[in-house]
Amino acid sequence: MQLERLRNIGVVAHIDAGKTTVSERLLFESGVEHRIGQVDEGTAVMDWMAEERERGITITSAATTLPWREHSINLIDTPGHVDFGIEVERCVRVLDGAVLVVDAVAGVQAQTETVWRQLARHHMPALVFVNKCDRVGADFLAALESVRRRLGARPVAVQLPLMEDGGLRGVVDVIERRAWLAPPAEGEPAPEVDVPAHLADDVTLLRAELVEVLSETDDGILAAALEEREVAPEALRAALRARTLDGSLLPALCGAALRHVGIPRLLDAIVDWLPSPLDVPPVRGRSPEDGAPLERAPDPEGPLCAYLFKLQAEASGDLFFLRVYSGRLAQGASTWNPRLRRHERVTRLYRVHSGARTALEVAGPGEIVAVHGPKQSVTGDTLCDPAHPILLEGLVAAEPVLSLVAEPANTADRDKLRAALARLAREDPSFHQVEDESTGQWTLSGMGELHLEVVLHRLRDEFRVEARTGAPRVAYREALRATSRGAARVERVLGGKEVFGAVELEVEPRPEHSAGVEVVWAPDCPVPQAFRAAVAEALVGAAQVGPRFGFPLAGATLRVVGGESHPRLDAEVGFTQAAVGALRKALESARVDLLEPLMAFTIDAPAEFSSGILADLNARKAAVDRVEARGGQRELGGTVPLFHMFGYATAVRSLSQGRAGFAMTPAGHRAVPEAELEARGLTWG
Repeated sequence: MQLERLRNIGVVAHIDAGKTTVSERLLFESGVEHRIGQVDEGTAVMDWMAEERERGITITSAATTLPWREHSINLIDTPGHVDFGIEVERCVRVLDGAVLVVDAVAGVQAQTETVWRQLARHHMPALVFVNKCDRVGADFLAALESVRRRLGARPVAVQLPLMEDGGLRGVVDVIERRAWLAPPAEGEPAPEVDVPAHLADDVTLLRAELVEVLSETDDGILAAALEEREVAPEALRAALRARTLDGSLLPALCGAALRHVGIPRLLDAIVDWLPSPLDVPPVRGRSPEDGAPLERAPDPEGPLCAYLFKLQAEASGDLFFLRVYSGRLAQGASTWNPRLRRHERVTRLYRVHSGARTALEVAGPGEIVAVHGPKQSVTGDTLCDPAHPILLEGLVAAEPVLSLVAEPANTADRDKLRAALARLAREDPSFHQVEDESTGQWTLSGMGELHLEVVLHRLRDEFRVEARTGAPRVAYREALRATSRGAARVERVLGGKEVFGAVELEVEPRPEHSAGVEVVWAPDCPVPQAFRAAVAEALVGAAQVGPRFGFPLAGATLRVVGGESHPRLDAEVGFTQAAVGALRKALESARVDLLEPLMAFTIDAPAEFSSGILADLNARKAAVDRVEARGGQRELGGTVPLFHMFGYATAVRSLSQGRAGFAMTPAGHRAVPEAELEARGLTWG
């Protein structure tokens, strides 16, 4: 496949906006599938996990490839639930463009804002598809206004819903001035007709606005507009492509995926306006030897550079999803992982279609494929040519906000549970598991109640191991109030040999409390270079138990400032034990704050229930900073401590007779007031 005919795109949005339904219709329209999968019936191809089909939501991203107009489109359908935001983040890393699905009734919702920030962070061109235009209360132009207001984007309408007799009959193309009706039956083409008379003025106005916007940067269109000449559709499409690729415009389409309205035109838009691998800058990395910046252009004859963005734990072995940026990846190839400084062999190479796969011999630049073979690589690793190493930026996962305690249902399952949890944590960077050998229990931490619930179901269904669990609890962190210092030395006989190690360090707080722990080294630190990696690993591990309540330390810099070295007696175990001892001494007298996760919430409720919901939020110590009226609806927004929001889904349904919806996203941490600690059962440790 020629690179200019390749598209790597993702479908992203808030939960229930219709992402998977859009993806299913794209598969059917392109001929990849011969039946239309239904999310509500559990037959969606892209929801391939049993857990997804049972719940009717997308949990893990699913990849496929489909043809359209002699182009090849690599499509990834991503989750919309906040608990699975890591799936969106790692897919965005390897995509070139996105389709942002927006509900025509609700407009931009909370998770839509989150995924838009992810797209913006990676400077990703996108187009917006306003879905569900057949619903009561749908308003295409109001949805675009919410995109403009809440996302800070600049959408430009290239279509208009064709409404007749109170229902959606099709879509009107503003550029071509043609209309396409809904297919008369499943599998039949959409009839093309003239624009109905009652929409002619609206189409003329929208086309004039499009010409005006595009004339800002296109001299040919500006000249035609000044001379009052007709602008050819080809010129408008070319100018719109340029503005889409530079991120200054967001082409806006409309339709109803469930009724297959607007889907062929969406495929056309993906081909016409979203980028090929040649339209995006070369991927940037650095030399693993000296840190010098490096680039890799999409050249099939260049050195291999591939990014491993997803790992899927399977009974037959881990399946790795990767994007090839340059060179060719062949089945049986020996690649180099610069982070691990080891070779990783690719034993099997596949093209993926959701849960199915087809064997490949070789994959070139721009392709998204799956492989078996690597043993120690993880999400965020680079696989490259050993002779031309490059290290791409790794993946940073958000800190978990919720934890629970788990233990095996019987002693015989302990080893099985340990192995299963290790594989799930390796697959999902936002899921953490820590075993407490003294109690025989594990602390499982994730991004929310649904995230942990899915993990437990997968343990039972995929790994055949039952786990008993306690109630979910907040994933607290401890943060220092001031800098402290400690030192320790180890002089002992171990295994008949004298070992020595001495370390002195400072522990100082960082402004971003939730940013984890960083180990840094003073320029004149005497700790031998050969032991520093082990010392850093030991310090990070020891920081998982804070000095006050035993919760992990957060937002701290551990600066190793001194120590001693006796070359004949120096030993790795001596320095790691000394480092842990120095950290404990530094924390003995430290004053710390207990941090708890804050959540940003958005609640959409009928106006008559808003006062009761507000009163309940105040009782939960929420800070409400936004109450907006949208017709008969009220949208409430603000922040609230996660501790007070357990079981809120049930509460808000009760307060609104089941008519309100809500969403929460992590919004940082705050210090728990000292007066609240005892009420939560937390006392000095």
